[in-house]
Amino acid sequence: MRIIPLTEDSKNNILDDLLKRSPNNYDQYQDTVNEILKDVREKGDQAVFQYTKKFDGACLTPDTLYVKEDEIKEAYSQVDPELIEVMKRSIANIRSFHEKQLHNSWFTTREDGVILGQRITPLESVGVYVPGGKAAYPSSVLMNIIPAKTAGVKRIVMVTPPGADGRINPAAHLAGATEVCKVGGAQAVAALAYGTESIPKVDKIAGPGNIFVALAKKSVYGHVNIDSVAGPSEIMILADETANPRYVAADLLSQAEHDELASAILVTTSRELAEKVSAQTEEFTAALSRRDIISRSIENYGYILLAETMEDAIDTVNAVASEHLEILTASPFDTMTRVKNAGAIFLGEYSSEPLGDYFAGPNHVLPTNGTAKFFSPLSVDDFVKKSSVISYSREALEKVRKDIEYFAENEQLTAHANSIAVRFGKEVFNED
Repeated sequence: MRIIPLTEDSKNNILDDLLKRSPNNYDQYQDTVNEILKDVREKGDQAVFQYTKKFDGACLTPDTLYVKEDEIKEAYSQVDPELIEVMKRSIANIRSFHEKQLHNSWFTTREDGVILGQRITPLESVGVYVPGGKAAYPSSVLMNIIPAKTAGVKRIVMVTPPGADGRINPAAHLAGATEVCKVGGAQAVAALAYGTESIPKVDKIAGPGNIFVALAKKSVYGHVNIDSVAGPSEIMILADETANPRYVAADLLSQAEHDELASAILVTTSRELAEKVSAQTEEFTAALSRRDIISRSIENYGYILLAETMEDAIDTVNAVASEHLEILTASPFDTMTRVKNAGAIFLGEYSSEPLGDYFAGPNHVLPTNGTAKFFSPLSVDDFVKKSSVISYSREALEKVRKDIEYFAENEQLTAHANSIAVRFGKEVFNED
C-alpha cells in the first residue's frame, strides 16, 4: 500500500476520491432507472415480469413469484447444518442488541387537565432488498430483517433476484421475513414503492443493492421511506506504534475484498507501523482468494496516511467519517472520546471489523461516503414512527387562548385564531 504524508492537500484529495464513489455521481444510469420505475408504476406485474425475464432470464408468474413452503424446506436441506446453527447464534446476538433500542410511548399530565405525550408505533410493512449473485450475503439478510421484526413490523417482504440455480437461502426464514419475492433490480424497488397486482406497496424499503437499486431507492423516496442510499464499503484504522501490523493489514483487506470501489485507509503516527503494514498487505493479498479484487481496491482507494500528531490523525478520521472505524492505540477508549464521526467503532486489537459484520449484534448496515456525519446505523428506530399526543381541558385552553390567538393573528392566519376563540363564544372577527 502507498504511504502518503498527511497534509491538508492530501486529505482533501483523498476525500474527493472517496466521494466520487457515491451513487449520487452515477447520473448516466438515471434515465434507465426512471424508465423502469415508470413502466412498473403503469403496468404493474406485467412490467416486473418483463424486466425479470430481460435482466435475470427468469420467467415468473403470480403463482411462482413468492417462495413457497416446500422451497424453504429445500433451502434448509441444501445448507450445511453447522452454518444454520451459527446463523441462529448470530441472530440471538443481533436480536438481543436491538431489543435494547426499543422505546416506550410516554405521557405527562398536569392538574389543569393537560396531557402531552408521544406514541410509538411500528411501521405496518417493510420491504428488504437483498442482492443476488456474488453479493448475496445471509448476514445482510439478518441485519435488515431482525430490527424490523424487533420493532414489531407485521409484514416484512424480502425481494431478491431469482438465482441461476434457483436456490433460496434460509436466512430470511430464520430472521422472520413474512414473504420472500423472487424479484430484483430497480423493478423490485418500484414494485415495493408503488405496489402491483401481486406485490402490495410497503411503507419503507431497506437493504443494499447495485447502482440501479441505489438510484431507484433514491427516486422513490417520498412515495415510501428508505433506509439510505448506500455506497461502497469502507474501513479506516486509527493506530499508533502499539498496533500489531499483521492485525492492521488483515483488517484493511477484509473490506478491500468486497469490490474494486471499496476503500481501506490506515492513518497512523508511526512510520515503522506504516511500512510494516504496507509490506504485510502485499503478503496477505497474494494468498487470498479474492486477490484480484483486493489489488484493484487497494490501488484505487487504499492509503496509509502518516500523520505528525495524533490530533492530526483524529481530525482526518472525523473528516472522512468512515463506515467502519477501528481504533488500535494504547488507550482506545480514551481515543474514542475524541472521535465524532464514524458508522461503527471497533476498539482494541481483538475487535476486528468482521466481528461486527457477522456476530457481535450491532447492525452492520452503516452510513457510507462521509454520511456518518449525519446518519446512524440501521436500528429499531428505522422501523417505528412517532406520533405526538395533545389533550387540553377547557380550563387549560382558556389559560393560553389569548397567546395562541395573538400568535395566529400576527401570522395573519385568522382561521387559526378563530378555531380557538369560537370555543369560548367569541369569534375573532366579532370580538370586542
